[in-house]
Amino acid sequence: MGRIWGTKYPASIRSWRDHWDELSTLFKYPEQIRRMIYTTNAIEHFNRQLRKVTKTKSAFVSDDALLKQLYLVTMNITDKWMMPVRDWGSIRMHRMIYFGDSVKVRL
Repeated sequence: MGRIWGTKYPASIRSWRDHWDELSTLFKYPEQIRRMIYTTNAIEHFNRQLRKVTKTKSAFVSDDALLKQLYLVTMNITDKWMMPVRDWGSIRMHRMIYFGDSVKVRL
């Protein structure tokens, strides 16, 4: 990697080398756990839906009105979450192995 990108991006390559221990932490987990860590598509979509509702209104009458609107939008968004998480059984097993009882999972 240094030979290919080192001349064009020397500071980035140096940073990768100097901090490889921190950067490579992700790779100690199995693929399913890594995917959960670095995938943010669901979160980005959720935030986009919230922004869509708040941007169309120029002002809210009160903070409570805003909170109620966000609550209703959240309920609408979460009602559409029907897709099961792929390999959930395997993910739960690996989470228990790596994180023990620090992560409680409710189904």
